[in-house]
Amino acid sequence: MSTMTVRLPESLHNQLKDLAKAEGISINQFLVVAAAEKMSALKAVEFLESEAKLSSRKGFERVLGKVPDVEPEETDRL
Repeated sequence: MSTMTVRLPESLHNQLKDLAKAEGISINQFLVVAAAEKMSALKAVEFLESEAKLSSRKGFERVLGKVPDVEPEETDRL
């Protein structure tokens, strides 16, 4: 594990302290989780963009053609 120093505005530090306390975790744990969540989101977008480059309209229509032509369930109707 590595250590790093982060300079934060006092107001942000206070908000982090309050949020971490409300979650019952340390500020360090809060920041680790926040960083991991952000990285996960960015990696997901990166993955989806790379997958999209491999796709084609023809393939999309082929998969879409396998979907049954039925009315949506009551809870899915607009």
